[in-house]
Amino acid sequence: MKTLNISKALLFTMLAFFTCTYSSCAQKESHGTRYVDLTDAAESSVNAVVYIKTEFTQKNSMWDDFFGGTIWEHFFRSAPSTYPVQAAGSGVIISSDGYIVTNNHVVQDAEKVTITLNDKREYNGEIIGTDPASDLALIKINETRLPYLKFANSDSVRIGEWVLAIGNPMGLNSTVTAGIISAKARQLSTGRNSMSDEVYLQTDAAVNSGNSGGALVNAAGQLVGINTAIASGNGYYTGYSFAIPSNIVEKISHDLKNYGVTQQAYLGVSIMELNATNAKELNLSDVNGIYVAEVSDNGAAAQNGFQEGDVITHIDNTPVNSLPEVRGVLKTKSPGDKVKVVLVRNKEKMTKNVTLLNSKGTTEKVEK
Repeated sequence: MKTLNISKALLFTMLAFFTCTYSSCAQKESHGTRYVDLTDAAESSVNAVVYIKTEFTQKNSMWDDFFGGTIWEHFFRSAPSTYPVQAAGSGVIISSDGYIVTNNHVVQDAEKVTITLNDKREYNGEIIGTDPASDLALIKINETRLPYLKFANSDSVRIGEWVLAIGNPMGLNSTVTAGIISAKARQLSTGRNSMSDEVYLQTDAAVNSGNSGGALVNAAGQLVGINTAIASGNGYYTGYSFAIPSNIVEKISHDLKNYGVTQQAYLGVSIMELNATNAKELNLSDVNGIYVAEVSDNGAAAQNGFQEGDVITHIDNTPVNSLPEVRGVLKTKSPGDKVKVVLVRNKEKMTKNVTLLNSKGTTEKVEK
C-alpha cells in the first residue's frame, strides 16, 4: 500500500507538471498571437455614440451666382427661393449629463439639431460652441444618467494598436468597424500644395459618410479620437481614415463648455522641420528636433531667451520631430500653462520652463 501511495503521488505530480507546462505553453502561444477580444469594447461604447440629424435652409443661388441677390430682387421683386436641407452625422456622449462632441462640419449652419440615442430616444440638441479650425463642436441635450465614453490618453496610443470606429455611416445606425492605428501626428493636404494645421490619428478602420463625429475607441472602450475624414478620390472609404486625437478633443470640449471658444496657446516661434539636407546646410550634427527659424517679439519664447538657430527636441517630455507633433502638444495647452522645453544650442542641451501666452501676448482667457 505504501508503494501504491508513492506511485499515486508521483502520478499526480507528473500530471500536475504536464498540465501546468501545457497551460504555460498555451498562454505563451496566446500571448504570441496577441489575440484581442474587442466585443466588450464594442458593447460598452455603442450606446454612447449618437445619430445627429441637422436641418438648415439653403438658398437657391443659381441667379445669385450670375447676377447677385439684390439685382434679382430689384427686377423680379422677389427673393431667391429657399429650400430645406438635411444632413446627418455622428456624435459621442462625453458626460452623463448630456454633453456630446462631434465635428463642426456636421452641425455647421444648422438651424435645428436632432439627437437620436442608440435606444431610439430623440432630443433637440443645443450647440454650445464650435471650433472650425479643429473641426469640433460641442452639443448639449437635456438628459441625465446617460452612458458616456471616458477619454484615453491619445499620446499613449501605439502604432499597430487595435481600435474600433463607431458611427452611423450611410444611414446604417450603430455600425462598428475594426482596424489598427496606422500613424500618429498625421497632417492632411488641403489642396494647392498646402497642409492643414491640424494633427490626426490615421487608422485603417472603415469610415464612410455619416461616420463623421463618431468614436474611435481602444480595446478598453475608451475614446482615443473623433473620426473626421477619409482619404479618397471617390468620397468612399479606400483604406485610410483620420481621427482627431482624444487629448485635443478633451481640451477643446472643456474650453467650449466653460468659455464658448477655444483657448489657444502659443510658444512664439516660427519653426522648420529638419532633414538630412537642411541639417547639413545649418551645420547641425543630426536631424532630431525642430529648428527655430524666428523668435516672435514679446512672445513666450522671447521672454525665456530662445534664439534663432535653437533646436527644440522635447516639449513636456514629448519628443518633437515634426510640425504636427509640435502642434499636437500645443493644441492641448492653454494660455498660462507652463511647459518644459528641451532645446539644443551650439551642441549644448538646456531646459526652459515656459509659460505659454495667447495671441495677444497675455495669459488672459478669452470669453465668447
